[in-house]
Amino acid sequence: MHPSATPTLAVGFEEKLPPARTALFATQHLLALTGIWVFPHIIGTALGLQTGEVALMIQACFLLTGVVTVLQSSRILRLPIVQGPTAAFMVAIISAGAAFGLGTAFGSMMIAGLIFMLLALPLRRFGLFGHVAGLVSSPVVLGTLFLIIGAQLAGIGAGNWFGTPGTPGFGAIGLLISVVTGLVVIGCLILGRGIVKRAAIFLGIVVGALFALAIGQWSFPDLLAGGVLGTPHVLPFGFGVEPTVVILMLVAFLQAGTESMGMYSMIGSWGGQKIDPARVNRGLFSEFGGTVLGALFGGIGTTSYPENAGIVRVSGIGSRFVTLAAGIIAVVLAFLPPVAQLLASIPAPVLGTAATVLFGIIALSGVQMLTGVEWDDLNLVVASVSFIVALGCQFLPAAITQTLPPSVAAVVTSPMMMGMFLLLGLHGAINHGIRPLLARRGARATQSIDEAEVVS
Repeated sequence: MHPSATPTLAVGFEEKLPPARTALFATQHLLALTGIWVFPHIIGTALGLQTGEVALMIQACFLLTGVVTVLQSSRILRLPIVQGPTAAFMVAIISAGAAFGLGTAFGSMMIAGLIFMLLALPLRRFGLFGHVAGLVSSPVVLGTLFLIIGAQLAGIGAGNWFGTPGTPGFGAIGLLISVVTGLVVIGCLILGRGIVKRAAIFLGIVVGALFALAIGQWSFPDLLAGGVLGTPHVLPFGFGVEPTVVILMLVAFLQAGTESMGMYSMIGSWGGQKIDPARVNRGLFSEFGGTVLGALFGGIGTTSYPENAGIVRVSGIGSRFVTLAAGIIAVVLAFLPPVAQLLASIPAPVLGTAATVLFGIIALSGVQMLTGVEWDDLNLVVASVSFIVALGCQFLPAAITQTLPPSVAAVVTSPMMMGMFLLLGLHGAINHGIRPLLARRGARATQSIDEAEVVS
């Protein structure tokens, strides 16, 4: 065992591996980052984007993922952290894009990112993110929000099981491709070990796409149409800012940053290091700054991927130079348009099935968060009212929603946006307003009873 190794990791943070092994383990990390190309597909399906537009978003996601991973693995955070697109940003982009357009979605993401960069300034007496996160990132808020997100997305995945209407394979053949894809994903999750289990979604998509190719339901696109090399496009969807969308993106940044804080601490402990607040703020500042840069090119905001933390733990390879190599590879892929074109052309049934599994995982991760909630009457009101109203408002009569200002209608009819405002409003009013008031009344009542007993 090397001098810097720990009981948890066979290879420590500062150790280097031979180039071949570094490339192998870096590739293993990239295989777990299916969100880089699955999430743009889902956004494209929800918003009716063309394949070329999805490809541009995939390029931007490779760039964003690579840049932030390189920063985190280098001298800024010095941890084997891998960043990747997160579902919270994906759903925020879908909701905002449907209401205001993708230009406004990404423009508002940039503004929200700049705000969070200020909250995480790596300077003494600054770095307020931890205080903000502690105030509003309660399990009852984030857990319920994840349930709402899973329910909102369910129709997107299931809607593609049969393929695209009007195409030759629509119907039974599309469903057959979906079944094959789903069986591979589930089989890898249940029976697989190590990289097979971690890359279950990726392997399912590969097998599903090859099956579609074999039965004549998919053909490779013209991968050289846009040239072998090409840079991601600046503001490919335009630019705009909408206050309600900025608030929505702030919540997405909050979720992403809170998750990253947990990953920093957990992975640091595996290497025998305690991650101090200054180091956390450096990591968060890099993450938020990278997302601002990525949004400029149409990239989905990132967080520290738990799947990649799992790879570090299971393999015992904690070298930050491995994740640094993974980030460099991702940046290189961002400048290879044929890769993005290929990923953007994967058949709808394959992506729809993989997305269905992902959406289920998102929803059930919300259930896991909610197990830590003390389910008294107050928390029950916060979660139940927010959940049912957010989902129910999708079905408001058009005669009502058409009378509302466009910005208000966009919030009311979007489950994630409506749920976010309800959860934050009710949580703040009930758990930070009414709960302390009731506790003080209860304490005074108890004191009065004790005093009466003493007198008697």
